[in-house]
Amino acid sequence: MSEFHPTRYWHEIEDGRIQCDVCPRDCKLHEDQRGACFVRMRSGDEIVLTTYGRSSGFCIDPIEKKPLNHFYPGSSVFSFGTAGCNLACKFCQNSDISKTRDMDRLMDRASPQEIAEAAARHGCRSVAFTYNDPVIFLEYAMDVADACHARNIKTVAVSAGYMHDRARRDFYAKIDAANIDLKGFTDDFYFKLAAAHLQPVLDTLLYLKHETDVWLELTTLVVPGQNDSDEELTALSNWVARELGRDVPLHFSAFHPAHKMLDTPPTPPETLVRARQIAMKAGLDYVYLGNVHDKAGDTTFCPKCHAPLIVRDWYEIERHALAQGGFCPGCGAAIPGRFDAKIGNFGRRRIPVAIGRA
Repeated sequence: MSEFHPTRYWHEIEDGRIQCDVCPRDCKLHEDQRGACFVRMRSGDEIVLTTYGRSSGFCIDPIEKKPLNHFYPGSSVFSFGTAGCNLACKFCQNSDISKTRDMDRLMDRASPQEIAEAAARHGCRSVAFTYNDPVIFLEYAMDVADACHARNIKTVAVSAGYMHDRARRDFYAKIDAANIDLKGFTDDFYFKLAAAHLQPVLDTLLYLKHETDVWLELTTLVVPGQNDSDEELTALSNWVARELGRDVPLHFSAFHPAHKMLDTPPTPPETLVRARQIAMKAGLDYVYLGNVHDKAGDTTFCPKCHAPLIVRDWYEIERHALAQGGFCPGCGAAIPGRFDAKIGNFGRRRIPVAIGRA
């Protein structure tokens, strides 16, 4: 694999610069200049990807850690990321990866075929593009997805959803499931804390739900004093119920002091419980809690008879009563998602995997 890889989404502009067309940042680059993501760079008369085939590490996780609770529950997922990010979240929980400028951190080299082979060898149901946003390494991710699908391995994108339409359509044509961060529900929040805007994320969510077969779940990191008001949580939940549907799972996750918000306190568990109550009142059937120990917030309940169907303790599945095909055995209600005939129980393990070295 060469050091730089050609990319697909850019065009020349009149002043001689080249504009990147992957995301709404629309970075306009001179020779050897990098975009805001740091990994897409102008080289000659094109924009290249500097991290193709290089990863910050590979790990086998429970699928619930992505988090995805309705996508082959209990299965294992082969996870990896690269470096860089096209957002600038002050509260980033993975800033050592997403904001690094040290390419030497990318110690693991692997071709798309090697990743698919490793996932198959370890019995993983899917491969996840995660830890940093796959939007910025989408050419690599798309090639990995092709190699995985050739082996009947599913693909998962964990993303902020900040993309332009053409790149979004090409990328998600190769993705089976996505967890999209809906970081808040005001443009002010996105602008001040992520240097981005809300509407492109909403556009991605609407596209995924209404124009694709990608299984979709959402995550909102609840940051004290920033996006945790009843008003904002209500507006967010009402929009999801109205525009995406009550059957789209929504995860509220606890903030921990990180990156540029080390002085902000952690999210109190009661705040997440309140957020869950607000979302359920708005009509959402599947509302989960993350980064806290909350049995009810981990459990999948039947929306009709309220029976506990998949009981989780953190990432461990303690009991499941889901009938084959994804139905409640009590009332027969269909539970949306992707389910195997038998639910697995990979548990809370996190297994680092070495494929290759730089």
